[in-house]
Amino acid sequence: MTSLAISGVGKVGGETAFLSAALGLADEIILYDAYEPILRSQVLDLQHTGIDVTVTTDTAAMRDADVFIFAAGTPRTPDIKTRADLLEANIPVVRRCSEHLRDFPGVVITITNPMDANNYALWKMMGIDRERCIGFGGQLDSVRFACLLREAGIPGPAWVLGEHGEHQVPLFSKTGRYVDTGERETILSRMRGASMEVIRGKGATVFGPAYHIAMLVRAVLEDRRELLSCSCVLDGEYGFSGCSLAVPARIGREGILGIEEWDLDPWEAAKMTEAGAFVRGLCRRFDD
Repeated sequence: MTSLAISGVGKVGGETAFLSAALGLADEIILYDAYEPILRSQVLDLQHTGIDVTVTTDTAAMRDADVFIFAAGTPRTPDIKTRADLLEANIPVVRRCSEHLRDFPGVVITITNPMDANNYALWKMMGIDRERCIGFGGQLDSVRFACLLREAGIPGPAWVLGEHGEHQVPLFSKTGRYVDTGERETILSRMRGASMEVIRGKGATVFGPAYHIAMLVRAVLEDRRELLSCSCVLDGEYGFSGCSLAVPARIGREGILGIEEWDLDPWEAAKMTEAGAFVRGLCRRFDD
């Protein structure tokens, strides 16, 4: 029996639970939220679908789940300028979660922003192998990049590495067409504002994140060994250590099966260095 646990079942966590159930990704889905009314309503809503899946709120059972999704904490709103601004608010939530799931044997997927720093913090605090701590964001950033490339008439594929935030690194070198610095910066600026446009209009990004999280869960539970842009705790890859950044990672049942190190052009390499320095600065506090 496969088991999926989700901590934080508001907009994104709740939609991820529904998609996971609808796609038949797990036999059991364990939900937790600190706000009892939303937890109760999400459980009932899932049960009322009639989908053949066991839905529980047994937090003790979370320790035995195959995959644990960390989506709890304060979400981004129009008043919060960047994802990194949520670090102080969400550190206590990360700490409580890590204490409950210390030495967790399954795969952890981090959603809560600032995702890269929180993924690193969970890895440090939970005491698990770095290969079993995956940060979500690069898949969504890559699709947003693909949308803008199509608008500009630029072929794919679309890959985004680096931070899930202001320091994301779109790989124009992978598109097969020369794109000058000016156009790169214009597209990058639009990418940085992509999520906020949705948040202002409907209060939160939901469909895009939830769908790609479900695809990441599927890659793990079905051992698909797919190459995805995911935030990984790095130990020398791309020249970085002491942080978690989005890189091309092969994802399967054991989590991160391997990281591919691609050649970056000078513009991309410079942006990646900026991303590494920024996220490393956020992560440094967890090394004490």
